[in-house]
Amino acid sequence: MSTDKPTPQDLADNVESGAQAERAAAEARAAEIREEVAITDQRRAEEEEAKAEAARKKAEEAEAKKERELAEAEERRKAAVAEAERARAQATAAADAARERAATTPRQGISGATVGSPGLGGDPASAAAAGSGATAAGPASDDVKAKAEELANRPEVQIGAAFAGAFVFAQVLKKLGG
Repeated sequence: MSTDKPTPQDLADNVESGAQAERAAAEARAAEIREEVAITDQRRAEEEEAKAEAARKKAEEAEAKKERELAEAEERRKAAVAEAERARAQATAAADAARERAATTPRQGISGATVGSPGLGGDPASAAAAGSGATAAGPASDDVKAKAEELANRPEVQIGAAFAGAFVFAQVLKKLGG
């Protein structure tokens, strides 16, 4: 006997098979979501790796830049030292030349002959010294010599002397040329 009416067992089987189909569809959706999450995680990891690589490159570039700046600073320091040594040598040469000129030029000190004529003073030793053309030399002139020697040995004075000498030389060349 064929009946078109389903039995309760058929209904239960249909409900169960529908539920199984829904569970299978839900499992499929869950699997798709897990796959998308895995893909997203992979992309995120790749992006983080790319960012880390970019940061590493940037750090390397910054380090290279600092090394270049350090090398340039060292070169500037060496050039400044060389310039200072050259200027010191030039100033020493100028000071030596000035000392040589001073040594070869007769000194004109204070003499009794220029202050007063012999016989005007009451001291016969003064009159004799004035007549002989002797110059006054004592502790004061030694102090002046020592002070001048001390100044001549200072680098800033030597550099100033070198500059002044170069300036005077340039002015002489300007007058000669023009």
